[in-house]
Amino acid sequence: MPPPDNDVAVPTPSASLNENAQPTRRLLDRVAGQSVMENLTRLQSSIPARSAWARFWGYSPLIADAASWYSGALGERAVGRLLTNLDGSWTVIHAVPVGKADSDIDHIVIGPGGVFTINTKRHPDKNVWVGSRAFMVSGQKVPYLRNARHEAARATKLLAAVLPTGIEVVPIIAVVNPRKLTIREAPADVVVRDASGLVRWLRKRPHVLDAAQATIIVSAATRANTWHTNSTTPDADVRTTLAGFDRLDREVRSAALRRRLWAAAGVLALVSAALLLMPTLIHLLTTTIISSF
Repeated sequence: MPPPDNDVAVPTPSASLNENAQPTRRLLDRVAGQSVMENLTRLQSSIPARSAWARFWGYSPLIADAASWYSGALGERAVGRLLTNLDGSWTVIHAVPVGKADSDIDHIVIGPGGVFTINTKRHPDKNVWVGSRAFMVSGQKVPYLRNARHEAARATKLLAAVLPTGIEVVPIIAVVNPRKLTIREAPADVVVRDASGLVRWLRKRPHVLDAAQATIIVSAATRANTWHTNSTTPDADVRTTLAGFDRLDREVRSAALRRRLWAAAGVLALVSAALLLMPTLIHLLTTTIISSF
């Protein structure tokens, strides 16, 4: 559950922000999953292209270290598409670089209901269980709650440094494509939602920010130097990043389809062989039975 509404401090419309800095990196131009896709591209560029034989048999183009990056990119892009259903009173910033290294916040959402960090977790066909102090995937405990709290606290601190009054950022974990999401007891300070219901949940939040207050926060949150020390470093060309990921995605899906087809062909071959051998087996069985009398 998010903090009570009366605990949320909001900036006043009279707040003034320094608009002089114009960093090269434009956060509003970033796309969902951009950081993950860039890291994935770097990893994949270190390996040679698959041979024709590997493509024929449907070997995955992903190296072992890249599989989690690929899944993460799919999850962030899925949530990004869902967030486009918010109306114009909301601002969504994707893949926000934060700190000094390569960390990023998957999505920051600012609107009438407050300010939220969204941490995307994609677990297709996995059972996800959530308690007040635990988050488990297929029975294995994972540190998602702790990480989400840290991310929101960090965002709160960084925004407080550039806003005249504080704003409490609420952490959200958006679970993508789980087989089943069971929330036994909701954590007190982290919102956990199936990604499919995320936009509906955001729309239903009580209004704690008016348009003027939200505008002030958006002005601060969309400046790269609010979040990252290397804010003037230009991003990789987003079109190149998207094209590279889409190409890899097609290759991964094509390879998976080939593996399924080969598996089906193998089953069909076994069934066909069994049917062909059936008359011979029946003849041998009959001969054995008759000779035993």
